[in-house]
Amino acid sequence: MTQAKDNSHVREVVYTPYSHLGFGWSVWKEMLRELVRGRELMWRLFRRELSAHYRQSVFGYVWAVAPAIVTVVTFTYLNRSKILPIGETNLPYPAYVLLGVSVWQLFATGLSKTAQSLVQSRSIIIHINFSRETLVLAVFGESVFNFLIRMVLIVAVFAWFRVVPVWTVFLVPFVLLPLALLTVGFGFILAFTNGVFRDIGNSLTVVLTFAMFLTPVVYPPPTQWPKVLLNYVNPVSPFIIATRDLTTIGVLSQPYGLLWASVFSLLVYLVCWRVFHLAMCRVAERV
Repeated sequence: MTQAKDNSHVREVVYTPYSHLGFGWSVWKEMLRELVRGRELMWRLFRRELSAHYRQSVFGYVWAVAPAIVTVVTFTYLNRSKILPIGETNLPYPAYVLLGVSVWQLFATGLSKTAQSLVQSRSIIIHINFSRETLVLAVFGESVFNFLIRMVLIVAVFAWFRVVPVWTVFLVPFVLLPLALLTVGFGFILAFTNGVFRDIGNSLTVVLTFAMFLTPVVYPPPTQWPKVLLNYVNPVSPFIIATRDLTTIGVLSQPYGLLWASVFSLLVYLVCWRVFHLAMCRVAERV
């Protein structure tokens, strides 16, 4: 118990060891304040992760676009050789795949990196007391940086095929914002669980590879029952569909799908952030 003396009265403030377990607005305000206080540390961690990733790399930032290029070349060959016929797309197929792969990799690489964030920073967690959320957000920042590099490649490919996006392309960042919340939300849970069970990080690559083929990344979204359910059950599909729609036709073909996916992403972020914050006291001893 601490006492702070005022000019007119004595104000009494009581601190308990379980104050962080509340669910009121005051807890959320404290969580926000912790993030704001840790913004400089978050920036330093982001720069450290970026430097470590590209340090002593011969090809440098080419590695940010290499997986996307390999995917585009592979599926373009399979499509044109009729080994894996895809069907008609509203963009030249290489541009169609590149746009879908870029959005998917923002989600997939973000999950992979955030899942490893606490394990890779174990020495810092043990010796320094700070908001652990900064570690997850810092490594996700690297995924955002790589996505921006891929945007340069997308512009080049669109120019090569003489594709002119419609003006609604400027609304794409508003579509990708809830996707970022979904990625970070899942990342909070994966970061902690991977610290306890290392199998999470090892199996995540396999799960994401399988999930990509359940998402309209390299093929048009299904329109026939029951395959059309993939557009609604998969929370990433509406963001990829909306990104292509806003880039090419200027209207959303599945507005309600995007709405539910955005609401779901916000709920996932808030719930997972709260759970992660509650588990912070156990992070140092379990990771």
